[in-house]
Amino acid sequence: MAQMPKKAPTATSRQRVPKIVRPRLDGRLSIASLMDERGAVKVDDVADAFSMSKAQLAETAGLAREVFQKASRRDGPKAQTRVREMLEIIGLVQSWAGGPAQAMAWYRAEQIPAFGGRTAEALVKSGNAGAVRDYVDHLATGGYA
Repeated sequence: MAQMPKKAPTATSRQRVPKIVRPRLDGRLSIASLMDERGAVKVDDVADAFSMSKAQLAETAGLAREVFQKASRRDGPKAQTRVREMLEIIGLVQSWAGGPAQAMAWYRAEQIPAFGGRTAEALVKSGNAGAVRDYVDHLATGGYA
């Protein structure tokens, strides 16, 4: 039996899929693009930008996994400060790390000899983001690791 040729889909038969616009990590990451008009970090956008769940982002920033479940905790000073510190450090190293994704990998995994082999992530979690920023500034001005 001969098969009937398939009809080309018509405009009415096609489903339209909404396009999701996410911050891209193929260029330079702008911290300002991840903040709202009040200056608060948009946690959902940060998680999307780094292809993380909000629970993974919370853990990376040294917060409880549940912090981003409620707006009051997500927008609280501790959560906002930790995520902002993480983004500032990633922003500082992304040019020499090769981009934002590589900067995140450095932040999470690279052991820093000057801090006893601790990572930037571990230092931010323990409240030492200022020391990491100073260290990165030192490297940027030609200092040795």
